[in-house]
Amino acid sequence: MATGSVREVLPPALDSHSDPPPIFDGTTRLYISYTCPYAQRVWITRNCKGLQDKIKLVPIDLKNRPAWYKQKVYPANKVPALEHNNEVKGESLELIKYIDSHFEGPSLFPDDPAKKEYAEELFSYIDSFYKTATSSFKGDGSKAGVAFDYIETALSKFEDGPFFLGQFSLVKKYDFTLGRPKLATWIEEMNKNEAYTQTKSDPKDLVQSYKERFMAQL
Repeated sequence: MATGSVREVLPPALDSHSDPPPIFDGTTRLYISYTCPYAQRVWITRNCKGLQDKIKLVPIDLKNRPAWYKQKVYPANKVPALEHNNEVKGESLELIKYIDSHFEGPSLFPDDPAKKEYAEELFSYIDSFYKTATSSFKGDGSKAGVAFDYIETALSKFEDGPFFLGQFSLVKKYDFTLGRPKLATWIEEMNKNEAYTQTKSDPKDLVQSYKERFMAQL
């Protein structure tokens, strides 16, 4: 398993005052936001496959997006997006599969047919999990219990390692680890993985970002 041991200097986020990169010049670019969880899972995939020198990061300031991003790069005006072979693709789950299959580096999909099938089941659950977990931010967090119980059960599916499919794969004040030892072990192992830790934002920045987002919905 690649651990993303290449330590890169992260570029500053581009905003409405920033010039665009030389789009479609043959460079493969991954457009992200440092605080977006959807972009983060594609970023982690890139790092795990050791593609830091092959896929250039282009962070976007989502609060002050450059107009050229929507006009010239990705009309959906969202992150993540991947510029590759003179095309731009979006949607994080599709991108992690695309990067895994179209670039060099160790495959992040298991060979075992049963694990492949279960991987697709986990992918289909991701959006439901995220909506349940984040909706609980408005309360005491207890509503997220069912979602985290699902994750705990998923981590028990294959007893040959601490990750969802045995090995590390594409599937990436309320203590949600309480009573969930598999989840606690998974978090512990992920925090040892440099491909992941290099994508982590300052917790204070994340808390502030979610506060602004959910307070605006009240």
